[in-house]
Amino acid sequence: MLVAKLYAYAFLGEFVLLYPVYTLLFTDAGLSVAETSSLFVIWSVTGLVLEIPSGALADRVSRRLLLCLGPLLTGLGFGLWTLFPSYWVFALGFVMWGAGEALISGSYEALAYEELERRGQSGRYAAVMGRATAVGLVADAAAIGLAVPVFAAGGYLAVGAASVLACVLCAVTALTLPEHRTSGGEGESYLAILKSGISQARTDRGVLHALLLVTFVTAIWGALEEYVPFLGAETGVAKTTIPLLILVVWIGATSGGLLAGAAAERMSTRGYALTIALAAPAMAVGAMSGHPAGFVLIALAFGAFQLAGVVADTRLQERISGPARATVTSVAGLGTNLVTLVVYAVYGAASSAVSHGTMFALLVLPYLLIALMMARGRVPARQE
Repeated sequence: MLVAKLYAYAFLGEFVLLYPVYTLLFTDAGLSVAETSSLFVIWSVTGLVLEIPSGALADRVSRRLLLCLGPLLTGLGFGLWTLFPSYWVFALGFVMWGAGEALISGSYEALAYEELERRGQSGRYAAVMGRATAVGLVADAAAIGLAVPVFAAGGYLAVGAASVLACVLCAVTALTLPEHRTSGGEGESYLAILKSGISQARTDRGVLHALLLVTFVTAIWGALEEYVPFLGAETGVAKTTIPLLILVVWIGATSGGLLAGAAAERMSTRGYALTIALAAPAMAVGAMSGHPAGFVLIALAFGAFQLAGVVADTRLQERISGPARATVTSVAGLGTNLVTLVVYAVYGAASSAVSHGTMFALLVLPYLLIALMMARGRVPARQE
């Protein structure tokens, strides 16, 4: 039942009907593009500031409790947006959303790994997390599909109410998760755990390498995913066809998550390096082709990067020891957020001068560097 509950939590956390329409809500409330962008900055900064402190909190108190509070806080923000649409309420909602995500980040992975480890099933972690990621993507697609008729029938109030309900159900699901702390972190002070986690992330070379791998492998393609619609428009297809191209990419990413478990069991460091080394040029060629068929290559690349991200997270969890598992995992989350912001900034600054296809090709170049370093044994993907 542990695994089923983890999947249910992943689904409900992403089954938010407001996601496809909240930018429309901002526009209808009279916000400019600059004001909307400032809200995204508030959201990102909140997550950055709270990421590691919340991770240490998850090592000090019940992770199940934090997994419950996270979606409740997010749902409260969504409710305020729906009832009182204005800039400052949107800003408050983004602070709540960022705080809620920070409470979940690190807590979810740490609880899942330690509960599986307690059952002697830590080897299933990659498969479970890969499938949980795929379940979340399915929830995203379902929410997009359902948002259209619900919005048509009841407007923002209906999609807002449905989103709050999903958050509440997610919180209730969290309370049903088992939690048996094996690390003894609850007996240590908050500052001691925080110091222990940061120290392990800095001084343990195996943990540090795994952290860097998670950060860069996850962040780059994750940021580029937001620009896939623009890439679709650049091919010249009709606007009604763009969702189909996005669906192709979504299928690729979902497949990567489903295959991650088997990959984590069998993939060597060189195999991992080869995977991302092949995925990067596939992404570049597909993006620069300017043809809808290129999205097949992009989908394959996204699937490979999704798989690589789950495998990297698994290697990180295998290396962490002591009571600060969620803290160390949150350090990876902080790094991922920082790299994501850098990708956004670079894309925004250069997109007016070059095509979207060229931007995709340029921004996947770091994957080739990572692959080269791994092939030379400088960044191991597993404990050989």
